[in-house]
Amino acid sequence: MLEFLTITFFSILAAGFFVGIVVGLTGMGGGALMTPALLFLGVGEAATVVTADLTAAAVYKTGGAIVHKREGSPNMQLAKWLMIGSIPMALLGPHLVAWFTDDVDELNHVLIICIGFALLLAAATYALRLYVNLLRVRSGRHATDDNPAIRVVPTLLVGMLGGLLVGITSVGSGSVIMIALLMLYPGLSAVRLVGTDLVQAVPLVLAAAISNIALHGIDWAILVPLVIGSVPGTILGSMLAPRVPQSFIRRGIVVVLTMSGVALLDKSGWAPLGEDETHPMLIAGIGLVVLLVLPVVWGFIRKSQGLPMFGQPTISQLEDPSYRPGLVGMKKVDDS
Repeated sequence: MLEFLTITFFSILAAGFFVGIVVGLTGMGGGALMTPALLFLGVGEAATVVTADLTAAAVYKTGGAIVHKREGSPNMQLAKWLMIGSIPMALLGPHLVAWFTDDVDELNHVLIICIGFALLLAAATYALRLYVNLLRVRSGRHATDDNPAIRVVPTLLVGMLGGLLVGITSVGSGSVIMIALLMLYPGLSAVRLVGTDLVQAVPLVLAAAISNIALHGIDWAILVPLVIGSVPGTILGSMLAPRVPQSFIRRGIVVVLTMSGVALLDKSGWAPLGEDETHPMLIAGIGLVVLLVLPVVWGFIRKSQGLPMFGQPTISQLEDPSYRPGLVGMKKVDDS
């Protein structure tokens, strides 16, 4: 037993705990943060990491989903149609990659590139969510509707796309599906979105995990500390979700996802970044640019919508379904 208690064990446990908190708070960031964290820790090949992450996610997202279900936040009809679309594609995704090659090194290379692009897509969807909310607030259509009429075909297509991404990369169950739900069902409150996403994600990641285990097996040395750390983290985050403004967490995730995506593409030897060397200064510079430039770009976008570049309404207010422009007496939250 003691041979498992290594620095790597506790590193994986800590990564699982902190990512679990983010998942419980936002419904996002499971594969998008956990997979690159494990890859950067160097605990295994890409296929091994994806398999362990998906298997752990099936466990820790169950804990978060149970907490949200008790709070009455998930829309079960919406979750059902997402699952009908996502589960078959999650089962199919890993086999699609395996059909292209049976060489371990080549498979690792392809998976890292896929994960890198998936992370950049996740970062873009996070940023897009703020923009969509801003447009809805300014149009006066930011009304709450937690039980909308289900749009079956678009919802199935969202589930299929999310299932394929998750099956191949473990990324997408929270990020891509979340932004798609926001655009399809703009009246859903933030907590309702998180609860619905977590409920549909449990069978989705379980299906993807089963398919990946059948192909690649499971590394218990990664899975055990990942589960031990992530389950309490997700439960804690789910309990805090109704009380914590999520906008600042998401803004930080955009920076982390962008840097992680570029770093993985660099690690894979993606041609535009050069095949023979890594570029840590380039990655750090991109992170710094995203951190400093995005608030300015966001300010100009606000200004184009007739709002001040900075100050109220804050990001937190724009993500609040009950917010209306011009209301006074709101608690001010720093938007800098």
